[in-house]
This record gives sequence, C-alpha cells and structure tokens, in this order.
Amino acid sequence: MSTGLILGIESSCDETAAAVVRRGTETLSNVVASQIATHAPYGGVVPELASREHLRNIVPVVRTAVSEAGITLQDLDAIAVTEGPGLAGALLVGITYAKSLAYALNKPLIAVNHLEGHIHAVLLQQPQVESEPLPLPALALVVSGGHTHLYLAHRSGESWHYRNVGHTVDDAAGEAFDKVAKLLGLGYPGGPWIDALAPHGNPKAVPFSFAQIKPKVYRKNTRASQHERQFFFSFSGIKTAVLRYVQTHDLFAPIEVRRSALSQISHPKPADALPLCDEEALNLIASFQRAVVDDLRRKTFQAAEAFDAASILVSGGVAANRELRLRFAAEAAERKLPIAFPSLALSTDNAAMVAAAAWPKLLDKEYASPQLSAEPSLALGR
Repeated sequence: MSTGLILGIESSCDETAAAVVRRGTETLSNVVASQIATHAPYGGVVPELASREHLRNIVPVVRTAVSEAGITLQDLDAIAVTEGPGLAGALLVGITYAKSLAYALNKPLIAVNHLEGHIHAVLLQQPQVESEPLPLPALALVVSGGHTHLYLAHRSGESWHYRNVGHTVDDAAGEAFDKVAKLLGLGYPGGPWIDALAPHGNPKAVPFSFAQIKPKVYRKNTRASQHERQFFFSFSGIKTAVLRYVQTHDLFAPIEVRRSALSQISHPKPADALPLCDEEALNLIASFQRAVVDDLRRKTFQAAEAFDAASILVSGGVAANRELRLRFAAEAAERKLPIAFPSLALSTDNAAMVAAAAWPKLLDKEYASPQLSAEPSLALGR
C-alpha cells in the first residue's frame, strides 16, 4: 500500500539536508545542517571542506529527518536525491548514500535536478497558502548563489516540463551579493548582510547601470521567434563597478577597520556591522542592492510578457531578499499577475524541495538507474 512518503536528500553545495514529504505537498520533516561557520572565514564555499562536512553530517541528518517525521525507513515509497548541478564531491556524498539506502531498503531511487527542486519549493507550499493553484504556464526565476535562470514551466498530466528562456552569461546574482559583501568587509553569505544594511542607505545615491545584452537572432534577416528569444543577465560588471567606486572614493581604510572589528566578534551579525558603516558605505550597499533587484525584476516581467506567462514564481536563496519580494510583489499586483515565493526556510537549499519535485516522477515511475552519478553541470529543460 502506497504511503506517498518520499525521503529527499540534498548535498549539492554547502547544506547537508534531508526531509520527508508526503505526496509532494505535506512536509513532515525538513532538516538542514549548515556549513556557514566552516566557510565564513574564506568568504565562500571551499569544495573540499564542503565534501568533508557532508560526510560528517549525512547519516545524522537523515536519521533526524526520519525520526522527526514519525516514520520508519520501511514506510517510505522512494528515496530522492539531488543529481546536479552543484559541486561534484558534495553531490557524490548524497548520491552514494541515497543509492545505498535505496538498495538496502529495496525502494525506488529518484534523481532530481537541483533547479527543479527550487521551483517545487514554491509549488510545495501552494496548497497551504492559496485556495487555487498557480495558473500555468508559470515563469520561474531561480536566483541563488550559483544560478540565475528563467524557466517557462507547464504541466502535462503529472509531469512538469521546463523551457529555459533566460540565464546569466557570467556570475549569478547571489554570487555578486557574496563578493560585494566580502569586498566591503561584511560577513558570509553576503546576501543577508546586504539585505539587512540596505534599508539604512539611499538606494539612489550611486547610479549603477547594466549594459544591454542583446539576444541572438537565429534566423538571418528575421526577428527571433518567441521560442528562440532569450533573456540574459550579467552581474560581473556591477561587481567591478562597486570595486571602482571603492577605489575612486578611497574606501579601503574604513573597510579594513570594519573587517577587523567584525573578525573580533564571535558569530558576528549584520547588526554588528551597522555602527561600523558610515553614510557613504550604507548608500553604496543600498544602491548595489537596488540595481541588482531592479535588473532581475525588469527582465523577469519582460519575459513573462514575451512568453504570455499566466503567473510568476521566484525561488532560490536570493528569493529571501526583502526588497526583491516587495518590488516583485508590487509590480505583479500592478500587472494583476499572480506571483508566489517560497517561505524563507525553503528559499535556501533544502531537501523538502527535492522530495516534492520527486513526487511527479514517482507517479510516472521515472526512476534513476543504478549507474546514477553526479552531474555538476546538469541543465534543466530545453
């Protein structure tokens, strides 16, 4: 007898996570072991350290998820695991454990694309927060430390299908947040620090701009068709612009004072940095965030219009940004376009989204082969 229970395992980057979800919509447990303290001294994820921490955490995290769900491993219908994209060594820890567990329990193994998981982090909660499902097709913005992608998502029966209609040509938005925060002497990950400090500055003080990235025209002498059109993002330029501002305004000395002061604090928080930031620093932070959020907002809604999307969903770690949520929600309301975000807990990497994305695959008997391995550059859709 089917229980509808799927154990999800996520280890694509620096979070070791496990969750039990029933029928793709009811989260019974969602356990995440963070590695922020491990990587914070380096200002970014160190792949080898991430793999070691996953090895240390995978067994207790899975045990805790099963215990908190109030089930046994035999109650599960399937095991789901992130196949990619992500760090090869980190992915292999989760995949190897999931394959061993599925074999020992004689349960189906389901491979999940991490990006699809982020989309299902929103869909997972929709039945609890809305009486009606999101109208389709939906335009999904997946925006995090490693990804900035736009997908047109639609459903056929139980299966979900995706078309990639936009992506970054260089750095992801979340990576820009991390690197700018590091440059300015703030903590890691940079997104929450910038998000917390930006309201104290003037977002119009520094006029950052983005160069237009022209889409390719695939048919000679004709305009690209709707199916060929792409929306491109680029965030390397604004990182350079912040660096140039720091150089031309001679801000390195106060940045080093701030960096040194925060290093003396055990587990520093953004509130600790506020008194260490003068008006110029806060204006720079606010202007950077506004520029990034506006670029994401403008192109997402342009894409929604171009592809006749019936709704928008925003997911990934940067979806936790307060200004992004406010500005996206305001424009969606103005356009009378339904929009949805995951809860803050499901915005960052987690395993509930993996288990939720696996549910339609279980119904379609879309099982992974015994040869399943890590796919660090795995793409989603066509």
